[in-house]
Amino acid sequence: MHLSQITPSIFSALGLTTADDQLTVGPSPFGRELLFLIDGFGADVIEKFSDAMPAISRLTNFGTIQTSFPSTTATSLATLTTGVLPGAHGMLGYTVQVPRSGGRLLNALKWDERVDPTIWQPVPTLFERAAFENINVTHVAAKRYENSGFTRAIFRGAQYKGANIFTDLISETKNALQKTPAFVYLYVNDLDAAGHSDGVGSEKWLGALRAIDQMFSQLMRELPHGTRIWLTSDHGMINVDEKIIIGEDNNLLEGVAVIAGEPRARHLYLKPEFESAHAREEIAQKWQENLGTRARVLTRESALENNLFGEFVSDDSKDRMGDVIAIAQGNTVLLDPERSDKEGAMVGHHGGDSSVESQVGLLTTTLS
Repeated sequence: MHLSQITPSIFSALGLTTADDQLTVGPSPFGRELLFLIDGFGADVIEKFSDAMPAISRLTNFGTIQTSFPSTTATSLATLTTGVLPGAHGMLGYTVQVPRSGGRLLNALKWDERVDPTIWQPVPTLFERAAFENINVTHVAAKRYENSGFTRAIFRGAQYKGANIFTDLISETKNALQKTPAFVYLYVNDLDAAGHSDGVGSEKWLGALRAIDQMFSQLMRELPHGTRIWLTSDHGMINVDEKIIIGEDNNLLEGVAVIAGEPRARHLYLKPEFESAHAREEIAQKWQENLGTRARVLTRESALENNLFGEFVSDDSKDRMGDVIAIAQGNTVLLDPERSDKEGAMVGHHGGDSSVESQVGLLTTTLS
């Protein structure tokens, strides 16, 4: 099962004629569907930390979901809301170079108002398609995300309800499920933030997990009868123990003009004199020889051949992807020398292709 199949299946259950039930979820029991996404909640957490989340642990495990590459929020959420893979929607990572911009990076989560979100991500969202067919679609999340370029790129079509504390998130979700057919997307990022700062399994991370579980327990008590709940995530997370600074005590900066992506999944853009297939191959080989088993290094050509971003890759996506892509393996991170202090301070990371980072759960229940 893949992340791209979740929302088409749920919307199909609500009667959306342009969506297919790819996961065989069946018709919506009472026309009320809630998709609750906990950022950074990997599939491994469900078994390893069940004691910290008794309410969530009582849900039915529908199965393990594979995310797209890279296993990062911007890419995964775009895959979730469009139902297509990154090569089609064009959200190829946390940061990518804006083509023909002189090396300017687009941080997908913070955005850049010089970039039109609807042009950058042109695929109609499932939210738009559902709203067109009179399905009530609501997005419940923190107020700070409401008017961001990222929200306009991948969440357009939903009515946004901003809430900053758990009680308000619950209240907005409850209200949004009153009029059927209804689909609510509920998002929290407390677990991801704690994982980045203190690491998976830390006291701060466990505290965030317990708080989310308590919120979920309250949510189940307050939501309307017959609401079907789906709980999933955008990626998992690992704690790192080896930090390699690109260009420090190594020759990895040779030929590289711009470093993008994130520490577990790097897009590397080469200097003009290295922009040929042969040059890309030479740089990739140099990186692979230097890093050995600590990274998987691909040229743009080999990334396309290996369907790294899906079988279909638009011209825009080809234009945005790195000349060389380096995917950290094991518990290694590849740090940007200009951001090494900030990136290196993080304990938990994601973005890579390990099973821990790229597999999430899909849990469900229907409230009686």
